[in-house]
Amino acid sequence: MASDIEIARAATLKPMPEIAAALDIPADALEPYGKTKAKLSGDYIATLKDRPRGKLILVTAISPTPAGEGKTTTTVGLGDGLARIGRKVAICLREPSLGPCFGMKGGAAGGGRAQAVPMDDINLHFTGDFHAITAAHNLLAAMLDNHIHWGNELHIDTRRIALRRVLDVNDRSLREVVTGLGGPANGTPREAGFDITVASEVMAILCLASDLEDLQRRLGNIVVGERVDRSLVTARELGADGAMTVLLKDAFQPNLVQTLEHTPAFIHGGPFANIAHGCNSLVATDTALRLADYVVTEAGFGADLGAEKFFDIKCRKGGLSPSAAVLVATVRALKMNGGVQKGDLGAENVAAVERGCANLGQHIDNLKQFGVPLVVALNHFTADTEAELAAVKAFCAERGVEAVLATHWADGGAGTEALARSVAALADSDEADFAPLYGDELSLVEKIETVARRIYRAGEVDIDKAARVQLERWQEAGHGRLPVCMAKTQYSFSSDPDQLGAPEGHVLKVREVRLSAGAGFVVAICGSIMTMPGLPRHPAALDIRLNEDGEIEGLF
Repeated sequence: MASDIEIARAATLKPMPEIAAALDIPADALEPYGKTKAKLSGDYIATLKDRPRGKLILVTAISPTPAGEGKTTTTVGLGDGLARIGRKVAICLREPSLGPCFGMKGGAAGGGRAQAVPMDDINLHFTGDFHAITAAHNLLAAMLDNHIHWGNELHIDTRRIALRRVLDVNDRSLREVVTGLGGPANGTPREAGFDITVASEVMAILCLASDLEDLQRRLGNIVVGERVDRSLVTARELGADGAMTVLLKDAFQPNLVQTLEHTPAFIHGGPFANIAHGCNSLVATDTALRLADYVVTEAGFGADLGAEKFFDIKCRKGGLSPSAAVLVATVRALKMNGGVQKGDLGAENVAAVERGCANLGQHIDNLKQFGVPLVVALNHFTADTEAELAAVKAFCAERGVEAVLATHWADGGAGTEALARSVAALADSDEADFAPLYGDELSLVEKIETVARRIYRAGEVDIDKAARVQLERWQEAGHGRLPVCMAKTQYSFSSDPDQLGAPEGHVLKVREVRLSAGAGFVVAICGSIMTMPGLPRHPAALDIRLNEDGEIEGLF
Protein backbone atom coordinates (compact mmCIF):
# COMPACT_ATOMS: atom_id res chain seq x y z
CA MET A 1 0.00 0.00 0.00
CA ALA A 2 1.16 3.53 -0.72
CA SER A 3 2.49 5.74 2.08
CA ASP A 4 0.18 8.14 3.88
CA ILE A 5 1.53 11.16 2.07
CA GLU A 6 1.27 9.40 -1.31
CA ILE A 7 -2.36 8.52 -0.60
CA ALA A 8 -3.11 12.08 0.46
CA ARG A 9 -1.32 13.56 -2.55
CA ALA A 10 -3.26 11.34 -4.96
CA ALA A 11 -6.64 12.38 -3.56
CA THR A 12 -8.96 14.71 -5.46
CA LEU A 13 -10.15 17.35 -3.03
CA LYS A 14 -13.40 19.23 -3.32
CA PRO A 15 -13.52 23.04 -3.20
CA MET A 16 -14.14 24.32 0.31
CA PRO A 17 -17.62 25.76 -0.46
CA GLU A 18 -18.76 22.21 -1.34
CA ILE A 19 -17.39 20.84 1.93
CA ALA A 20 -19.03 23.67 3.87
CA ALA A 21 -22.34 23.03 2.08
CA ALA A 22 -22.52 19.56 3.69
CA LEU A 23 -23.07 21.43 6.98
CA ASP A 24 -25.22 24.14 5.36
CA ILE A 25 -22.48 26.72 5.82
CA PRO A 26 -22.86 29.52 3.24
CA ALA A 27 -19.85 30.26 1.05
CA ASP A 28 -19.63 33.84 2.31
CA ALA A 29 -18.99 32.51 5.85
CA LEU A 30 -15.65 31.09 4.69
CA GLU A 31 -12.34 32.92 4.73
CA PRO A 32 -10.22 30.91 2.25
CA TYR A 33 -6.62 29.94 2.89
CA GLY A 34 -5.89 28.71 -0.62
CA LYS A 35 -8.23 26.23 -2.29
CA THR A 36 -8.31 23.45 0.33
CA LYS A 37 -8.34 25.24 3.68
CA ALA A 38 -10.62 27.89 5.15
CA LYS A 39 -11.47 29.60 8.39
CA LEU A 40 -15.02 30.18 9.55
CA SER A 41 -15.83 33.84 10.13
CA GLY A 42 -16.54 34.99 13.66
CA ASP A 43 -19.65 36.87 12.54
CA TYR A 44 -21.15 33.67 11.13
CA ILE A 45 -20.26 31.66 14.24
CA ALA A 46 -22.10 34.25 16.37
CA THR A 47 -25.32 33.53 14.44
CA LEU A 48 -25.26 29.87 15.55
CA LYS A 49 -25.44 30.39 19.32
CA ASP A 50 -29.17 29.72 19.66
CA ARG A 51 -29.15 26.50 17.66
CA PRO A 52 -29.43 23.21 19.56
CA ARG A 53 -26.33 21.06 19.84
CA GLY A 54 -25.90 17.68 18.20
CA LYS A 55 -24.49 14.53 19.77
CA LEU A 56 -20.87 14.74 20.97
CA ILE A 57 -18.71 11.60 20.64
CA LEU A 58 -15.24 11.40 22.18
CA VAL A 59 -12.52 9.19 20.72
CA THR A 60 -9.80 8.27 23.21
CA ALA A 61 -7.38 5.35 23.56
CA ILE A 62 -5.51 2.93 25.77
CA SER A 63 -2.05 3.95 26.98
CA PRO A 64 0.12 4.71 23.92
CA THR A 65 3.03 2.49 22.94
CA PRO A 66 5.54 2.51 20.07
CA ALA A 67 3.29 -0.12 18.47
CA GLY A 68 0.68 2.53 17.68
CA GLU A 69 -3.00 2.91 18.56
CA GLY A 70 -4.41 5.19 15.81
CA LYS A 71 -6.66 7.56 17.71
CA THR A 72 -6.73 10.32 15.07
CA THR A 73 -7.01 7.75 12.29
CA THR A 74 -9.99 6.21 14.08
CA THR A 75 -11.60 9.63 14.62
CA VAL A 76 -11.39 10.32 10.90
CA GLY A 77 -12.51 6.81 9.97
CA LEU A 78 -15.48 6.95 12.34
CA GLY A 79 -16.55 10.30 10.92
CA ASP A 80 -16.40 8.90 7.41
CA GLY A 81 -18.31 5.81 8.57
CA LEU A 82 -21.08 7.89 10.12
CA ALA A 83 -21.36 9.84 6.87
CA ARG A 84 -21.61 6.57 4.91
CA ILE A 85 -24.57 5.41 7.01
CA GLY A 86 -26.39 8.66 6.33
CA ARG A 87 -25.59 10.78 9.37
CA LYS A 88 -24.87 14.52 9.19
CA VAL A 89 -21.46 14.56 10.82
CA ALA A 90 -18.47 16.79 11.48
CA ILE A 91 -15.05 15.87 12.83
CA CYS A 92 -13.08 17.98 15.33
CA LEU A 93 -9.34 17.33 15.50
CA ARG A 94 -6.37 18.99 17.17
CA GLU A 95 -3.71 20.81 15.18
CA PRO A 96 -0.35 19.01 15.01
CA SER A 97 2.68 20.56 16.64
CA LEU A 98 5.89 20.96 14.64
CA GLY A 99 7.82 19.44 17.54
CA PRO A 100 6.67 15.82 17.02
CA CYS A 101 6.55 16.22 13.22
CA PHE A 102 10.31 16.83 13.18
CA GLY A 103 10.99 14.77 16.28
CA MET A 104 9.79 11.20 16.82
CA LYS A 105 6.00 10.86 16.64
CA GLY A 106 5.42 12.25 13.16
CA GLY A 107 2.29 13.98 11.92
CA ALA A 108 -1.21 13.90 13.31
CA ALA A 109 -3.73 14.02 10.48
CA GLY A 110 -4.67 10.34 10.47
CA GLY A 111 -3.26 7.69 8.16
CA GLY A 112 -3.92 5.26 5.34
CA ARG A 113 -7.42 5.74 3.89
CA ALA A 114 -8.55 7.67 6.97
CA GLN A 115 -6.85 11.04 6.73
CA ALA A 116 -7.67 14.71 6.97
CA VAL A 117 -6.22 16.58 4.01
CA PRO A 118 -4.18 18.40 2.81
CA MET A 119 -2.04 16.43 5.26
CA ASP A 120 1.28 18.14 4.51
CA ASP A 121 -0.22 21.61 5.09
CA ILE A 122 -2.01 20.46 8.26
CA ASN A 123 1.18 18.97 9.71
CA LEU A 124 3.35 21.98 8.91
CA HIS A 125 2.38 25.66 9.02
CA PHE A 126 -1.34 25.09 8.26
CA THR A 127 -3.05 28.50 8.71
CA GLY A 128 -0.40 29.92 11.01
CA ASP A 129 -2.34 29.50 14.27
CA PHE A 130 0.62 28.14 16.26
CA HIS A 131 2.87 30.92 15.01
CA ALA A 132 0.33 33.48 16.23
CA ILE A 133 0.16 31.78 19.64
CA THR A 134 3.95 31.73 19.85
CA ALA A 135 4.12 35.42 18.93
CA ALA A 136 1.41 36.46 21.41
CA HIS A 137 3.03 34.52 24.24
CA ASN A 138 6.51 35.88 23.55
CA LEU A 139 5.17 39.42 23.18
CA LEU A 140 3.93 39.12 26.76
CA ALA A 141 7.36 37.87 27.86
CA ALA A 142 9.05 40.77 26.08
CA MET A 143 6.68 43.31 27.65
CA LEU A 144 7.34 41.80 31.08
CA ASP A 145 11.12 42.15 30.74
CA ASN A 146 10.71 45.59 29.19
CA HIS A 147 8.62 46.73 32.16
CA ILE A 148 11.37 45.60 34.54
CA HIS A 149 14.05 47.29 32.41
CA TRP A 150 12.29 50.65 32.52
CA GLY A 151 11.96 50.94 36.28
CA ASN A 152 9.70 48.07 37.39
CA GLU A 153 6.78 50.25 38.49
CA LEU A 154 4.80 47.13 39.48
CA HIS A 155 7.60 46.05 41.86
CA ILE A 156 7.85 42.61 40.24
CA ASP A 157 10.16 40.23 42.09
CA THR A 158 12.52 38.97 39.39
CA ARG A 159 13.17 35.85 41.47
CA ARG A 160 9.50 34.88 41.24
CA ILE A 161 8.63 35.28 37.56
CA ALA A 162 6.39 32.43 36.44
CA LEU A 163 6.18 33.18 32.72
CA ARG A 164 8.50 31.25 30.39
CA ARG A 165 8.97 31.81 26.66
CA VAL A 166 7.76 29.28 24.07
CA LEU A 167 8.85 27.77 20.77
CA ASP A 168 7.13 25.11 18.63
CA VAL A 169 10.30 23.03 18.25
CA ASN A 170 11.67 20.27 20.47
CA ASP A 171 14.84 21.78 22.01
CA ARG A 172 16.06 20.49 25.36
CA SER A 173 18.85 23.11 25.44
CA LEU A 174 16.26 25.83 26.03
CA ARG A 175 14.61 24.27 29.10
CA GLU A 176 16.70 26.37 31.46
CA VAL A 177 18.41 29.56 30.25
CA VAL A 178 19.71 32.88 31.58
CA THR A 179 18.47 36.04 29.89
CA GLY A 180 19.57 39.66 30.04
CA LEU A 181 23.33 39.05 29.95
CA GLY A 182 25.67 41.61 28.41
CA GLY A 183 25.20 44.69 30.53
CA PRO A 184 22.39 47.12 31.47
CA ALA A 185 21.42 47.80 27.85
CA ASN A 186 20.32 44.16 27.50
CA GLY A 187 17.95 44.09 30.46
CA THR A 188 18.14 42.48 33.88
CA PRO A 189 19.88 39.08 34.12
CA ARG A 190 17.62 36.34 35.45
CA GLU A 191 16.99 32.63 35.16
CA ALA A 192 14.32 31.73 32.62
CA GLY A 193 13.37 28.95 30.24
CA PHE A 194 11.30 27.81 27.27
CA ASP A 195 8.31 25.50 26.94
CA ILE A 196 6.99 24.10 23.68
CA THR A 197 4.21 26.28 22.25
CA VAL A 198 1.46 23.75 22.92
CA ALA A 199 2.23 23.95 26.66
CA SER A 200 1.66 27.72 26.59
CA GLU A 201 -1.23 29.04 28.62
CA VAL A 202 -2.05 31.15 25.58
CA MET A 203 -2.73 27.92 23.67
CA ALA A 204 -5.06 26.72 26.43
CA ILE A 205 -6.82 30.08 26.50
CA LEU A 206 -7.40 30.04 22.74
CA CYS A 207 -8.85 26.53 23.10
CA LEU A 208 -11.18 27.40 26.01
CA ALA A 209 -12.35 30.95 25.21
CA SER A 210 -15.89 31.41 23.93
CA ASP A 211 -15.38 34.58 21.88
CA LEU A 212 -12.88 37.40 21.34
CA GLU A 213 -14.09 39.31 24.39
CA ASP A 214 -13.63 36.23 26.55
CA LEU A 215 -10.26 35.64 24.89
CA GLN A 216 -8.97 39.08 25.93
CA ARG A 217 -10.37 38.71 29.44
CA ARG A 218 -8.58 35.39 29.88
CA LEU A 219 -5.33 36.71 28.40
CA GLY A 220 -5.46 39.57 30.86
CA ASN A 221 -5.77 37.10 33.74
CA ILE A 222 -2.48 35.34 32.94
CA VAL A 223 -0.27 35.48 36.03
CA VAL A 224 3.27 36.41 34.97
CA GLY A 225 4.83 36.42 38.43
CA GLU A 226 4.72 37.94 41.90
CA ARG A 227 5.57 41.26 43.49
CA VAL A 228 7.98 41.59 46.37
CA ASP A 229 4.95 41.39 48.71
CA ARG A 230 3.96 38.05 47.01
CA SER A 231 0.82 39.46 45.37
CA LEU A 232 0.21 38.22 41.82
CA VAL A 233 0.99 40.28 38.70
CA THR A 234 -1.13 39.77 35.59
CA ALA A 235 -0.77 40.43 31.87
CA ARG A 236 -3.55 42.99 32.17
CA GLU A 237 -1.45 45.05 34.59
CA LEU A 238 1.36 45.02 32.03
CA GLY A 239 -1.09 46.27 29.39
CA ALA A 240 -0.38 43.29 27.13
CA ASP A 241 -3.85 41.76 26.75
CA GLY A 242 -5.04 44.05 23.94
CA ALA A 243 -2.05 43.51 21.66
CA MET A 244 -2.07 39.76 22.35
CA THR A 245 -5.72 39.59 21.32
CA VAL A 246 -4.92 41.41 18.08
CA LEU A 247 -2.23 38.83 17.28
CA LEU A 248 -4.71 36.00 17.97
CA LYS A 249 -7.76 37.47 16.23
CA ASP A 250 -7.48 35.35 13.09
CA ALA A 251 -6.02 32.32 14.86
CA PHE A 252 -9.12 32.19 17.06
CA GLN A 253 -11.32 31.32 14.06
CA PRO A 254 -11.72 27.54 13.52
CA ASN A 255 -10.09 25.91 10.49
CA LEU A 256 -12.20 23.82 8.10
CA VAL A 257 -10.73 21.09 5.88
CA GLN A 258 -11.96 17.70 4.63
CA THR A 259 -11.20 14.01 4.90
CA LEU A 260 -10.25 11.82 1.96
CA GLU A 261 -13.97 11.01 1.73
CA HIS A 262 -14.92 14.71 1.93
CA THR A 263 -16.33 14.70 5.46
CA PRO A 264 -16.04 18.22 6.98
CA ALA A 265 -13.27 18.42 9.57
CA PHE A 266 -12.56 21.30 11.96
CA ILE A 267 -8.90 21.27 13.01
CA HIS A 268 -8.12 23.87 15.65
CA GLY A 269 -5.69 24.03 18.57
CA GLY A 270 -4.93 21.71 21.38
CA PRO A 271 -2.36 18.88 21.14
CA PHE A 272 -0.21 17.34 23.92
CA ALA A 273 -2.54 15.98 26.61
CA ASN A 274 0.50 14.83 28.59
CA ILE A 275 1.57 18.42 29.43
CA ALA A 276 -1.49 20.45 28.37
CA HIS A 277 -5.23 19.78 28.33
CA GLY A 278 -4.94 18.30 24.85
CA CYS A 279 -8.34 19.02 23.30
CA ASN A 280 -9.65 20.67 20.16
CA SER A 281 -10.82 24.24 20.74
CA LEU A 282 -14.12 24.82 22.44
CA VAL A 283 -15.23 27.27 19.74
CA ALA A 284 -14.58 24.67 17.02
CA THR A 285 -16.38 21.90 18.90
CA ASP A 286 -19.34 24.10 19.81
CA THR A 287 -19.62 25.39 16.23
CA ALA A 288 -19.58 21.84 14.88
CA LEU A 289 -22.27 20.80 17.38
CA ARG A 290 -24.53 23.62 16.14
CA LEU A 291 -24.07 22.50 12.53
CA ALA A 292 -24.01 18.67 12.64
CA ASP A 293 -26.15 15.97 14.21
CA TYR A 294 -23.04 14.03 15.30
CA VAL A 295 -19.62 15.46 16.15
CA VAL A 296 -16.63 13.15 16.55
CA THR A 297 -13.71 14.65 18.45
CA GLU A 298 -10.48 13.34 19.96
CA ALA A 299 -8.49 13.95 23.11
CA GLY A 300 -4.75 13.34 23.28
CA PHE A 301 -2.84 10.25 24.39
CA GLY A 302 -4.50 7.66 26.65
CA ALA A 303 -7.86 8.07 28.36
CA ASP A 304 -6.10 8.66 31.71
CA LEU A 305 -4.81 11.96 30.27
CA GLY A 306 -6.81 13.23 27.28
CA ALA A 307 -10.23 11.87 28.21
CA GLU A 308 -9.94 12.89 31.86
CA LYS A 309 -9.02 16.45 30.85
CA PHE A 310 -11.71 16.50 28.16
CA PHE A 311 -14.32 15.62 30.77
CA ASP A 312 -12.96 17.54 33.76
CA ILE A 313 -11.71 20.69 32.00
CA LYS A 314 -13.22 21.15 28.53
CA CYS A 315 -16.71 19.79 29.22
CA ARG A 316 -16.82 21.59 32.58
CA LYS A 317 -15.77 24.92 31.03
CA GLY A 318 -17.92 24.61 27.92
CA GLY A 319 -21.06 23.10 29.39
CA LEU A 320 -20.67 20.07 27.11
CA SER A 321 -22.37 16.75 27.75
CA PRO A 322 -20.88 13.93 25.64
CA SER A 323 -23.23 11.22 24.44
CA ALA A 324 -20.73 8.41 23.85
CA ALA A 325 -17.04 7.51 23.95
CA VAL A 326 -14.90 5.31 21.73
CA LEU A 327 -11.86 3.65 23.30
CA VAL A 328 -9.28 2.74 20.64
CA ALA A 329 -7.11 -0.33 21.17
CA THR A 330 -4.85 -2.44 19.00
CA VAL A 331 -3.72 -6.01 19.45
CA ARG A 332 -0.13 -4.81 18.97
CA ALA A 333 -0.33 -2.27 21.79
CA LEU A 334 -1.99 -4.78 24.10
CA LYS A 335 0.85 -7.21 23.43
CA MET A 336 3.39 -4.56 24.40
CA ASN A 337 1.45 -3.91 27.60
CA GLY A 338 1.60 -7.66 28.09
CA GLY A 339 5.40 -7.70 27.96
CA VAL A 340 6.19 -8.34 24.26
CA GLN A 341 9.04 -6.36 22.69
CA LYS A 342 8.33 -4.30 19.58
CA GLY A 343 10.38 -6.56 17.31
CA ASP A 344 8.30 -9.62 18.32
CA LEU A 345 4.83 -8.15 17.77
CA GLY A 346 4.27 -9.98 14.47
CA ALA A 347 4.02 -13.40 16.12
CA GLU A 348 0.72 -14.58 17.57
CA ASN A 349 0.71 -14.38 21.36
CA VAL A 350 -2.75 -14.68 22.85
CA ALA A 351 -1.39 -14.91 26.41
CA ALA A 352 0.36 -11.54 26.03
CA VAL A 353 -2.82 -10.00 24.64
CA GLU A 354 -4.74 -11.28 27.65
CA ARG A 355 -2.12 -9.86 30.03
CA GLY A 356 -2.15 -6.53 28.21
CA CYS A 357 -5.94 -6.33 28.45
CA ALA A 358 -5.43 -5.19 32.05
CA ASN A 359 -4.53 -1.78 30.61
CA LEU A 360 -7.65 -1.79 28.45
CA GLY A 361 -9.76 -2.82 31.42
CA GLN A 362 -8.51 0.02 33.60
CA HIS A 363 -9.33 2.54 30.87
CA ILE A 364 -12.82 1.02 30.50
CA ASP A 365 -13.41 1.31 34.24
CA ASN A 366 -12.13 4.90 34.24
CA LEU A 367 -14.43 6.00 31.44
CA LYS A 368 -17.42 4.45 33.17
CA GLN A 369 -16.79 6.74 36.15
CA PHE A 370 -17.86 9.70 34.00
CA GLY A 371 -21.24 8.22 33.13
CA VAL A 372 -20.61 8.08 29.38
CA PRO A 373 -21.43 4.85 27.48
CA LEU A 374 -18.55 3.47 25.45
CA VAL A 375 -17.55 1.05 22.74
CA VAL A 376 -14.06 -0.32 22.10
CA ALA A 377 -12.74 0.19 18.57
CA LEU A 378 -10.27 -2.54 17.63
CA ASN A 379 -8.03 -0.77 15.13
CA HIS A 380 -6.98 -3.60 12.83
CA PHE A 381 -3.40 -4.41 11.81
CA THR A 382 -2.65 -7.03 9.16
CA ALA A 383 -0.69 -9.24 11.59
CA ASP A 384 -3.63 -9.56 14.00
CA THR A 385 -4.90 -13.13 14.29
CA GLU A 386 -8.45 -14.31 14.85
CA ALA A 387 -7.50 -15.81 18.22
CA GLU A 388 -5.97 -12.53 19.40
CA LEU A 389 -8.99 -10.49 18.29
CA ALA A 390 -11.32 -13.02 19.93
CA ALA A 391 -9.44 -12.65 23.21
CA VAL A 392 -9.96 -8.89 23.24
CA LYS A 393 -13.64 -9.18 22.34
CA ALA A 394 -14.19 -11.74 25.09
CA PHE A 395 -12.42 -9.54 27.63
CA CYS A 396 -14.63 -6.56 26.71
CA ALA A 397 -17.79 -8.65 26.76
CA GLU A 398 -17.05 -9.70 30.35
CA ARG A 399 -17.11 -5.98 31.24
CA GLY A 400 -20.34 -5.30 29.38
CA VAL A 401 -18.66 -3.36 26.57
CA GLU A 402 -18.85 -4.12 22.87
CA ALA A 403 -15.59 -4.37 20.90
CA VAL A 404 -15.94 -3.67 17.18
CA LEU A 405 -13.26 -4.43 14.59
CA ALA A 406 -12.44 -1.41 12.42
CA THR A 407 -10.42 -1.53 9.18
CA HIS A 408 -10.50 2.16 8.30
CA TRP A 409 -6.74 2.46 7.71
CA ALA A 410 -7.07 0.07 4.75
CA ASP A 411 -10.72 0.59 3.79
CA GLY A 412 -11.63 4.14 4.84
CA GLY A 413 -15.20 4.76 5.96
CA ALA A 414 -16.31 1.37 4.61
CA GLY A 415 -14.16 -0.20 7.31
CA THR A 416 -15.99 1.61 10.13
CA GLU A 417 -19.64 1.18 9.16
CA ALA A 418 -20.20 -1.40 11.90
CA LEU A 419 -18.44 0.83 14.43
CA ALA A 420 -20.46 3.84 13.25
CA ARG A 421 -23.73 2.00 13.76
CA SER A 422 -22.73 0.95 17.27
CA VAL A 423 -21.61 4.46 18.18
CA ALA A 424 -24.73 6.08 16.72
CA ALA A 425 -26.92 3.65 18.66
CA LEU A 426 -25.11 4.53 21.90
CA ALA A 427 -25.33 8.27 21.21
CA ASP A 428 -29.05 8.02 20.38
CA SER A 429 -29.88 5.89 23.41
CA ASP A 430 -29.82 8.73 25.95
CA GLU A 431 -27.90 6.32 28.15
CA ALA A 432 -25.31 8.96 29.00
CA ASP A 433 -25.42 10.48 32.47
CA PHE A 434 -22.28 12.57 32.31
CA ALA A 435 -20.66 14.12 35.36
CA PRO A 436 -17.06 15.27 35.96
CA LEU A 437 -14.89 13.20 38.27
CA TYR A 438 -14.84 15.81 41.04
CA GLY A 439 -16.73 18.91 42.10
CA ASP A 440 -15.47 22.49 42.09
CA GLU A 441 -15.73 22.62 45.87
CA LEU A 442 -12.84 20.22 46.53
CA SER A 443 -9.50 21.80 47.37
CA LEU A 444 -6.73 21.80 44.77
CA VAL A 445 -4.85 19.12 46.71
CA GLU A 446 -7.99 16.98 46.94
CA LYS A 447 -8.54 17.29 43.19
CA ILE A 448 -5.00 16.14 42.44
CA GLU A 449 -5.41 13.23 44.82
CA THR A 450 -8.79 12.31 43.33
CA VAL A 451 -7.37 12.03 39.80
CA ALA A 452 -4.28 10.19 41.07
CA ARG A 453 -6.21 7.62 43.07
CA ARG A 454 -9.32 7.09 40.93
CA ILE A 455 -7.78 7.36 37.44
CA TYR A 456 -4.10 6.45 37.94
CA ARG A 457 -4.75 4.00 40.83
CA ALA A 458 -1.95 5.57 42.87
CA GLY A 459 -1.52 4.34 46.43
CA GLU A 460 0.15 7.57 47.54
CA VAL A 461 0.40 11.13 46.22
CA ASP A 462 3.70 12.80 47.13
CA ILE A 463 3.39 16.54 46.55
CA ASP A 464 6.66 18.44 46.89
CA LYS A 465 6.65 20.70 49.95
CA ALA A 466 7.13 23.92 47.95
CA ALA A 467 4.37 22.85 45.54
CA ARG A 468 1.99 22.12 48.42
CA VAL A 469 2.66 25.56 49.92
CA GLN A 470 1.98 27.14 46.53
CA LEU A 471 -1.31 25.25 46.20
CA GLU A 472 -2.36 26.48 49.63
CA ARG A 473 -1.52 30.07 48.68
CA TRP A 474 -3.58 29.84 45.50
CA GLN A 475 -6.41 28.24 47.44
CA GLU A 476 -6.45 31.18 49.85
CA ALA A 477 -6.24 33.66 46.94
CA GLY A 478 -9.51 32.39 45.48
CA HIS A 479 -8.27 29.91 42.85
CA GLY A 480 -9.37 26.83 44.74
CA ARG A 481 -12.42 26.15 42.55
CA LEU A 482 -10.27 25.64 39.44
CA PRO A 483 -9.88 22.13 37.98
CA VAL A 484 -6.45 20.53 37.76
CA CYS A 485 -4.49 19.68 34.62
CA MET A 486 -2.11 16.80 35.29
CA ALA A 487 1.20 16.77 33.39
CA LYS A 488 2.42 13.17 33.39
CA THR A 489 4.05 10.59 31.17
CA GLN A 490 1.63 9.25 28.58
CA TYR A 491 3.12 5.76 28.57
CA SER A 492 1.93 4.60 31.99
CA PHE A 493 -0.84 5.12 34.51
CA SER A 494 1.98 5.91 36.90
CA SER A 495 4.57 8.68 36.60
CA ASP A 496 7.15 6.06 35.56
CA PRO A 497 7.06 5.51 31.76
CA ASP A 498 8.45 1.99 32.16
CA GLN A 499 5.52 0.72 34.25
CA LEU A 500 3.28 -0.63 31.49
CA GLY A 501 0.04 -2.52 31.88
CA ALA A 502 -2.13 -1.46 34.81
CA PRO A 503 0.09 -0.66 37.80
CA GLU A 504 -1.65 0.00 41.11
CA GLY A 505 -0.52 1.27 44.48
CA HIS A 506 2.36 3.30 43.04
CA VAL A 507 3.55 6.67 44.35
CA LEU A 508 2.65 9.66 42.17
CA LYS A 509 5.26 12.36 42.63
CA VAL A 510 4.09 15.96 42.00
CA ARG A 511 7.26 18.01 41.72
CA GLU A 512 5.89 21.38 40.56
CA VAL A 513 2.61 23.26 40.16
CA ARG A 514 1.75 26.17 37.86
CA LEU A 515 -1.23 28.51 38.00
CA SER A 516 -2.98 29.06 34.67
CA ALA A 517 -5.48 31.63 35.90
CA GLY A 518 -6.38 32.78 32.39
CA ALA A 519 -7.06 29.29 31.08
CA GLY A 520 -8.80 28.45 34.34
CA PHE A 521 -6.88 25.50 35.75
CA VAL A 522 -3.84 24.55 37.84
CA VAL A 523 -1.12 22.41 36.26
CA ALA A 524 0.44 19.66 38.38
CA ILE A 525 3.74 18.43 36.92
CA CYS A 526 4.46 14.82 37.85
CA GLY A 527 7.56 12.68 37.79
CA SER A 528 10.17 13.56 35.16
CA ILE A 529 7.79 14.88 32.47
CA MET A 530 9.18 17.91 30.60
CA THR A 531 7.22 20.84 29.19
CA MET A 532 9.92 21.29 26.53
CA PRO A 533 10.59 17.95 24.81
CA GLY A 534 13.95 17.01 23.32
CA LEU A 535 14.76 15.45 19.96
CA PRO A 536 15.52 11.69 19.75
CA ARG A 537 18.86 10.33 18.59
CA HIS A 538 17.50 10.09 15.02
CA PRO A 539 14.89 12.85 14.65
CA ALA A 540 12.38 12.66 11.83
CA ALA A 541 13.80 15.93 10.52
CA LEU A 542 16.80 13.99 9.17
CA ASP A 543 14.51 12.25 6.67
CA ILE A 544 12.33 15.19 5.60
CA ARG A 545 13.21 16.96 2.36
CA LEU A 546 11.90 18.17 -1.00
CA ASN A 547 12.26 15.80 -3.94
CA GLU A 548 13.12 16.75 -7.53
CA ASP A 549 9.49 17.68 -8.19
CA GLY A 550 9.39 20.02 -5.20
CA GLU A 551 7.21 17.62 -3.20
CA ILE A 552 7.72 16.90 0.49
CA GLU A 553 9.18 13.51 1.36
CA GLY A 554 9.68 11.88 4.75
CA LEU A 555 6.88 13.64 6.61
CA PHE A 556 5.30 10.21 7.04
